Order: sequence, then C-alpha cells, then structure tokens
Amino acid sequence: MRLCRYLFDDEPRLGFFSDDTVLPLLAVAVVTKTDLPESLLLTDYLPGGPHRNAILNLQHKLADLDASRIAEISLPVSDVKLLVPIEAPGKLLLLAGNYSKHIEEGGGKAEERAKTFPYVFMKPPATTLTHPGDPVKIPAVSPDEIDWELELAIVVGRECKGVSEADALDYVAGYTVINDISDRAFRPNPGRNERPKDGFFDWLHGKWHDTFCPMGPAILPADEVADPQKLKMKLTVNETVEQDASTAEMVFPVAAIIEFISSFVTLHPGDVISTGTPDGVGKAKGKFLKAGDQMEAWIENIGSLKNPVI
Repeated sequence: MRLCRYLFDDEPRLGFFSDDTVLPLLAVAVVTKTDLPESLLLTDYLPGGPHRNAILNLQHKLADLDASRIAEISLPVSDVKLLVPIEAPGKLLLLAGNYSKHIEEGGGKAEERAKTFPYVFMKPPATTLTHPGDPVKIPAVSPDEIDWELELAIVVGRECKGVSEADALDYVAGYTVINDISDRAFRPNPGRNERPKDGFFDWLHGKWHDTFCPMGPAILPADEVADPQKLKMKLTVNETVEQDASTAEMVFPVAAIIEFISSFVTLHPGDVISTGTPDGVGKAKGKFLKAGDQMEAWIENIGSLKNPVI
C-alpha cells in the first residue's frame, strides 16, 4: 500500500494513501490492536527501514477489517494537507537526457547507452521541494519560459556504495512522482562577456528557482513494484495532455542509475533520485507555464501530483 505524509490539526502524520482518502497509521494500529513503532519518517516503514515488517503486519490486519470500520477512520484527502513524502532528503539528484525522444525534441542526438553515461545534477531540496497542491511560482527574474517535466523518482532505502546493476533494486525504498520545473530562458547578466560554459550554467541555474520541484503525492513501496520500467506516465496542463509515455523508454533504467551514482557517491536512506523526463515538454512546442495554469503529473500505481502555477 502507498504511504504518505500529511498535515492534520497542524501536526505532521503518516498514513496509507489512496487517491481519495488517507488512513492514519496510528488509527489503523489502534483499531486492529496492532503494535506499531512510532516514527515520522516514511523511510522507516519502507523496504530497507527498521519498521517495514510492522507495516506489512498492519496491512495484513487491515485487510480483515470491515469496510464500514475502515470508512470510520478514513480521512478524505480534501480534509488533509498532503506533504512531500520525504521531508528533507540529504541529496536531491536528477537526471538530464534520459529519454531518447526528449533528447531529440530538444535538437540533440540520442546515443546508445553503451556509448554514453547518465548526466546527473542537483537541486537545493530546502527551497525547491514543493508539497502536492502548493503553487509553483513563476520567478520575476526570468518569467517567460517556465516548463514542466514529469519524472519517476527513486527513494533510497539503504546505504549503498559501489552496488552492481544486478543488486541495485535491493536498495530502493520506493517510488514517487516529481515535476522537475525548468526555466528554459534563464540568462543572468544579459550584457555579460560570454564564456565557454555560460550556456551550461544558464541551464543548471534555471533548475534552481524556489518551488521548482513538486514531489508526491505518496510513495509506492519498492516491494510492491514488480518492474519499475513498466509504469505509464502522463502530464496534463489545464487538462490537456502534454506528456504521455512509459518508464520503459528510459535510456538508463532505475538499476543502472543507482549503479552509476553509487560508483562515486554514497547514497543514504531518504536520498531522492529523479530519473529524467520523457518527450512532450513545453520548450519543444513553444508552450510555457503561466499564472493560473493547473498541472497534474501522474504515474501509474503512484498517483497524481497536482500543482497550480502563480
């Protein structure tokens, strides 16, 4: 079952998530008379975490509850405030150019996996991570070409360094949705003297604006995902489909990404790796986000991440 963080009565809490309701973990534990170690970290209840078996036991007990009893302790999603599922990841890593069609729609040439490597960059989590339902803010410093990017995100469950692709999925706690918002036209100091790397840093800094990384609405545990490369993906803006793809289209699949990054960086529980976007971004169409737009980023079995634009 999917797990989420949410705010209720001004307190952060954890729950089982469905598209319309949240089941508070502690309420389920009380009703089923199940011992549940308390924690406010979702990673503690996900694969690799110390309380995963307790959650699996709780799910087993929940399956025996009468539907009316479940309804009594359920909260409508509209009555809670969903939060980013990982409050403060130590690392927020993202991939660029991991879908061939996206590379090509940007005017590039997609290389065979064996002849290239993943491009990995970072976003500052404290200022870019944005809760489900919270607005993405168009930056006054560069407002004209703000773009969407639907992505599958990996949540790391166990410390890993130098893991093989064959073993990499054993280190995944779960999966969530990220919308890697991008400023395609950021160009600080337009009257500058051009240097060879200016274009790269324009692109990179255009990823860093405040609110530019919505994440959520929940985490799908890795032990409930038979194959992370078989998930459908769709992003709409104002109910118009802009991206419609599958994680099967990745150049570097989830396991290969973990192998590559862990070859030179130690990954810790709660680190988040976003795996790149498929084709259908606004830049390729000359369409960009504006105040009043409504985005919905959906990945199969995980859910919909909805954010307005202001």
